[in-house]
Amino acid sequence: MSEHYFEVSLDELKEDVIEMLKTIYDPEIPINIYELGLIYDINISEDKKVDINMTLTAPGCPVAQSFPGDIEAKVATVPNVNEVKVELVWEPPWTKDMMTEAAQLQLGMF
Repeated sequence: MSEHYFEVSLDELKEDVIEMLKTIYDPEIPINIYELGLIYDINISEDKKVDINMTLTAPGCPVAQSFPGDIEAKVATVPNVNEVKVELVWEPPWTKDMMTEAAQLQLGMF
């Protein structure tokens, strides 16, 4: 990831946030949460506050309580991010179809 502390556009910042999300892996499936399709929405305000809506593979997932905080802490380390809020949402429910083609290939789903 590039270390740039100069003024970045919101698009560049979103790319940096996505790159960080790709380093965070689901505890039960050896694929990152972005490729798994667990990230539903990333909004970044003009004052560099990042709001992420995400889901988990199952509502009863054992990390449901701690995982959002872990993700917030990691995304907060991205240069130029001022604040991060991760919200778990359950609609629409996650399905395997939300995974990228690469993730599906990695799991041998084709």
